[in-house]
Amino acid sequence: MTMSLDYPAPDITDVQLVDVLGALADPIRLQIVRVLADGEPHSKSAPDWGFDVHKSTLSHHFKALREAGVTLTIVNGRTHAIQLRRAELDERFPGLVDALVASAPSA
Repeated sequence: MTMSLDYPAPDITDVQLVDVLGALADPIRLQIVRVLADGEPHSKSAPDWGFDVHKSTLSHHFKALREAGVTLTIVNGRTHAIQLRRAELDERFPGLVDALVASAPSA
């Protein structure tokens, strides 16, 4: 499992709260982060997410989260996964991820 140079993410020290919040202002990206809050890598395969959007739209959301410093793309051969930078975000912005998860609407 390796990070790919094809999917660069900013150093966590360069991540700004305004950029994180801007990325999370979209409901789909916020839901992606809630799913990723378990800290595990998740497949980037569109059917696995259950959103009624095109694959290219979902890819755009993944890219926006990565470029804001919220996630990392993990490449393992031909498989791509996305993972929340949970520990790094918790250290840089204490309580942020917990607040996002806690604000999820009840089912």
